[in-house]
Amino acid sequence: MSGKVLIVDDDVAIRKLLSKVITTNGLEPQTACNGTQALELIKSFTYKLILLDINMTDIDGFYVIKKIRQQGLNVPIIVVSGRNEDYDALYGLDLGADDYIMKPFNPVILGAKVKALIRRNAASAISNKTIQQVGPFQFNNATMKFYKNDIEIVLSSKESQMMKLFLDHPGQVYTKDMLYEQIWGDCIVDENAIMVYISHLRNKIEQHPKRPKYLLTVWGVGYQFVVE
Repeated sequence: MSGKVLIVDDDVAIRKLLSKVITTNGLEPQTACNGTQALELIKSFTYKLILLDINMTDIDGFYVIKKIRQQGLNVPIIVVSGRNEDYDALYGLDLGADDYIMKPFNPVILGAKVKALIRRNAASAISNKTIQQVGPFQFNNATMKFYKNDIEIVLSSKESQMMKLFLDHPGQVYTKDMLYEQIWGDCIVDENAIMVYISHLRNKIEQHPKRPKYLLTVWGVGYQFVVE
């Protein structure tokens, strides 16, 4: 495995530790000491993954996530933060982060999560069919861009994986366990994470998110993507 990983943290010791984790796993670390520097680097380099702190001296990590997703970038983002409130984790996921890890962290587990997320993100970009059309929805597997009625809808990397899974199997009912296995693999995910991503997708693809037409809840079972 090769490629650059951007580490964003205002703590020198944490940057050094995260750089060691990335190097140990065969990847090239590049560091930024604040959010402003990170956003400048993202303009010039392509990254396999971003490790991002929340509390920084200039702009916080939540704002960085917003700017990255607004630019349409699907690079995986793992938040590595000392903030341990459930609200912070759910808010980060809702903005487009792919995972939320609290400090102090186990370097071995973090390294495994980094490699697994990079592998899954790369695999989701590979498909024999470049353009996938289901009803009004279109997914371009070459560019990883998603459209409804020919209008692009920007998705995070996890949202892209989930949407592509639904497009691959319209009508199939997915339990939470099935979605965990398909999207996160062996990673342990908070039970509310699935609800967050489903809600976020509905806000993006449904005309009336509270009365969904396409992404339905099958009560007591899971979720189903339906196109007439």
